[in-house]
Amino acid sequence: MFENKIVIITGGGSGIGKEMCLYLAKERAKIVIADINLDQANETAKEVRKFGADCLVKYVDVAIQDDVEKTVKETKDSFNRIDVIINNAGIGLDGEFKDMTLEHWKKIIDINLWGVVYGTYAVYPIMMEQGYGQIVNVSSLAGLIPGGLMSSYVATKHAVVGFSLSLRAEAKQYGIKVNALCPGFIETPIHDRTLKVSEYLKSEKNQRNKNRFPTANDCIHGIMRGIVKNKTIILVPRSHKVFWWINRLCPSLVPYAWGKIINKLKK
Repeated sequence: MFENKIVIITGGGSGIGKEMCLYLAKERAKIVIADINLDQANETAKEVRKFGADCLVKYVDVAIQDDVEKTVKETKDSFNRIDVIINNAGIGLDGEFKDMTLEHWKKIIDINLWGVVYGTYAVYPIMMEQGYGQIVNVSSLAGLIPGGLMSSYVATKHAVVGFSLSLRAEAKQYGIKVNALCPGFIETPIHDRTLKVSEYLKSEKNQRNKNRFPTANDCIHGIMRGIVKNKTIILVPRSHKVFWWINRLCPSLVPYAWGKIINKLKK
């Protein structure tokens, strides 16, 4: 499926993005690792090249349109086409709405939502001209269900799902596939970088158990299989689909459960 395909991955230096790069390297894809952290991107590139795969490393801040468009243009100039873009870069933000500033909201929307829009906007005309291509927008299980203490994150991820599913309807006529990738509770470095704006979340008793959830490596085959099969929504791990179904059957239950969790965290 991916042999000799030209694939751009934003946020490819760590977490799910890195695991995608390594998977694609084994498949002999040609990979563009785009990341704001060049050290991490270069480390990923070293591992990718061990599999004999071609790759380029590009600095990109997905919140800046010019950065994204430059990466896409340079990829097209280097390889004459773009087969797949995976808009993966994102950040987290935990805490109560009352503790968030508008600057917090602006930053997370710029990265999690505008980063996806910028990436899609840059490749779309190229893929229309080619008559084919695939756009994978990384959302989250939080894009399918509500979540307490992360209203801004959930808002951006719901927006990514809505955007992706709507665009999928339009893009099909041009031979372009669009997918929403919705990872569930997966242990990745995004958790270590997530800003906690409510003080009680910083206490030792409220720190997460890092061994509780599956890793990105545990889920990579399900992720890539969903991309190959062109699934509308790719939700991994499969066991976390139960949360989606519960929310669809009883929309009041998840917010109620989160209310109980928040009360427990604050004690």
